[in-house]
Amino acid sequence: MTPTPLSVPPRVSPEEWAVRRDLAALYRLVAHFGMTDLIYTHISARVPGEADHFLINRYGVLFGEMRPDTLVKIDHEGRAVGGEVVGGEAGETGRVNRAGFVIHSAIHAARPDLACVIHTHTAAGVAVAAQEQGLLPISQQALKFYGHLAYHDYEGIALDLDERQRLVRDLGPAHKAMILRNHGLLAAGRSIPEAFSTIYMLETACQIQVKAQAGGATLHIPSEEVCRRTAAQYNRGGGDLEHYEFLWRSALALIADQGASR
Repeated sequence: MTPTPLSVPPRVSPEEWAVRRDLAALYRLVAHFGMTDLIYTHISARVPGEADHFLINRYGVLFGEMRPDTLVKIDHEGRAVGGEVVGGEAGETGRVNRAGFVIHSAIHAARPDLACVIHTHTAAGVAVAAQEQGLLPISQQALKFYGHLAYHDYEGIALDLDERQRLVRDLGPAHKAMILRNHGLLAAGRSIPEAFSTIYMLETACQIQVKAQAGGATLHIPSEEVCRRTAAQYNRGGGDLEHYEFLWRSALALIADQGASR
C-alpha cells in the first residue's frame, strides 16, 4: 500500500520541510543498508535559517519507519522547540536520546559548516573502533579517509555534557569523519547527501577491513605516496558536492516504494 503524501504543517517553513523529508529519507537509507542498532543511534540535520536548532529522531522510532513528522526540532540545550513533535499526539513532547543530544549538539554548535551528522554502531564499525591501529589504508574506500579521519577515546555512554568539548576538540576544524573508539562511527557533511556518502564509504571501508583480516593473510598496504595521492583525489576542493547530489538521487531509488512519505 502506497503511503499517503504528507502536507507541510502551517508552522513549518518550506525550507525546514525539505530538510525533514531528506533527513527522513536518510534514516530509511541507513536502515536499508543495515547500519542501524534498533533505537540506539541517531542522525541529525541543521534547520535552515535557524542557527541554534537541529532535527533529530524521536527516541523509539525505528529508522526504517522514519517520516518527516517523526523528527524532533531541538536547540543546543536539548529542549524541543515548540514543546512537541510536528504531527505528534497531544501532549507528546519531543523525547530524544540523551547520548544523541550530547554528541550532535556538540558538533552542530562548534561546526557551522556541517549540516548533517550521522552516528552508527555497526558491527564492522565497532570492530574497527576497537582496534588499536584503527582504520587501515588497505582499500580504495579507506584511502578516502587517509589523513582525514579523527579519533575520540571512549569515555562511557555519552551522557555527560562536558564530553562535548573533547568530541569537538578531537574532530577538529576540518574533519568530517571520526571513529569513536570502542563505540562506533561518526560521519558528517555540508549537506545530507555528503553525510550519506561519507558514512557509506566509512562503513564499507570497515567491512572490508574486518573481512580482509578474517582471511588471515598478510595485508598489503599501498605506499605513503599512493595513500596521500588517493586521499587528495577524493578530497580535492573539500569534496564534490555535485557528485554527492548525484549519488544521493541514485540511492533514493532504493527506497522509491516509500517515496510518498519523503
